[in-house]
Formats: sequence, structure tokens, C-alpha cells
Amino acid sequence: MKVFLLKDVEKVGFAGTIVKVSEGYGRNFLIARKLALEVTPENEGSFENKVKMKEVKKEVIETKTSMLAEKIKSLEIAIKRKMHDGEKLYGAISSQEVVELLSEKGISVQKNQVIFDKSIKTVGKHDIIIKLSSKLQPKFTLKVSPLA
Repeated sequence: MKVFLLKDVEKVGFAGTIVKVSEGYGRNFLIARKLALEVTPENEGSFENKVKMKEVKKEVIETKTSMLAEKIKSLEIAIKRKMHDGEKLYGAISSQEVVELLSEKGISVQKNQVIFDKSIKTVGKHDIIIKLSSKLQPKFTLKVSPLA
């Protein structure tokens, strides 16, 4: 039997796709729990259109994300901080501060997307990774200098 998945189902498929499952599993589990709808010859065309629309939306999102990644790769942001004992900062630079610096440049990300190799507590250039997706993780350089 063919079903159109309304939600992601582990080891079966992702939401918005048509998959073939056994009759009992489809009726007693997927349809009963409102995880899927049965695909019949009459409604198969509408479900296929939904699948195509979802693929088009996915492509548009991927294109926008890759353009954002290119914009992030070309960045080099400078920040000035108070120092003590030469090259050490009073406090580490947080992911929230990086989000604010990026928003000043017109790039909107969440703080859980900002990845540091290690905490930034010294003067110099540091690479920061922005996790846009599991495959797309552009880096940019943050230059920390002392506040005069």
C-alpha cells in the first residue's frame, strides 16, 4: 500500500513523501496515529503535486542558504575588548556577542548555530564556524584587539 507521510517516521521516510508500506502497518499504525494518509489512484495526483511543491521549496531554501554561506565566508569582523596582563581578555567572547556582530552585518543566525573550536580569551584572529545545516558550515574570521 502507498501512503503519504504527514510527519517524519523513523526507518520509513520523511514528511511530504510517498512511500510503500505493508497493508497492516499502514492502516493500523501510520494512518491510525495520523502519521500518514492513504494514497489511492484518485488522490495520487494531488499528493504527487504536494511532493513536487515541497521539493521546489527545499531547492529555494538550499539556494538561499548557500548564498548566506558565501556571504559568511567572506567576512572578517573586528572586535575590541578590555585586556589585562597583555593579551588576555577579562571575559571570553560569547556566542551571543557573535550573533549580535553578525546581525550588524545583516546576517541572522541563532546562538546555537555559532561553534567555537575553543573559547576565545586572547588577542588575535580566531576562526568561527556557523552551522547553517549538517553539510553547510562556513567559517569566518573574528579579529580580537585590545581596547585603547
